[in-house]
Amino acid sequence: MDISRKEFFRQGLFSLGKTALDIAGTFTGRMPVSPAVHHDAAPLAEPRHDMRAEAFNERCLARSCGCFACVERCDVQAIALLPGEGIGIDAERCNGCGSCEYVCPVEPKAVVVVPKRQ
Repeated sequence: MDISRKEFFRQGLFSLGKTALDIAGTFTGRMPVSPAVHHDAAPLAEPRHDMRAEAFNERCLARSCGCFACVERCDVQAIALLPGEGIGIDAERCNGCGSCEYVCPVEPKAVVVVPKRQ
């Protein structure tokens, strides 16, 4: 079986969500609803060139545990891992699509899309 790391995590998260819905349906007495998920489709809108990503490394899991969610999700490769620090974002490459913010697993988000400074 040849599967990328990114696809492995996507499938794992999807199966966890489905299991949670199944359990919730058991407790409420309703039939579980399977969410409509398209694994290959981007969950966000088109790139916005008036926006850019900004990192908040004090919240970033990449500092200590090896989270690469945003690095792997960035199609334009604007995000780089800075070992021991978190992530760095190349403002010239960032297209403001928001994929990095969407996949960031922490709350509040460690990477947020903000308007570009003029």
